[in-house]
Amino acid sequence: MNDKERLINLYHDMYEAMIKKDEQKLNEIHDDSFVLIHMTGMKQNKNEYINAIKNGILNYFSEQTDHIEISIEEDRAKMTGYSEVNAAVFGGGRHTWRLQLKFYVKRNGGEWKLCKAIASTW
Repeated sequence: MNDKERLINLYHDMYEAMIKKDEQKLNEIHDDSFVLIHMTGMKQNKNEYINAIKNGILNYFSEQTDHIEISIEEDRAKMTGYSEVNAAVFGGGRHTWRLQLKFYVKRNGGEWKLCKAIASTW
């Protein structure tokens, strides 16, 4: 499997873990330095983000990938995923959004880890 395929798998693994509220998998695929910047500008570090998923503040029900753009430079990558995501977040109702997540990813010890994500719609 090449790096592009590994990054695509990482993207899908992330959504699967979010939907299943799989805390262990979320911890494995996110670097300790991870930060998520929401559409509102709010920032969550790795622990805040995973706890929000685990505690039902961020609820993800399904994801359908439209496409993923990837650029790789040695042990760093930029990956932007475009998906339709069904979710209920921060006490709001359940909706489907066309969500764009722009990721900064790094390889550490042979494994790709998500370091930063910026959310927006497309």
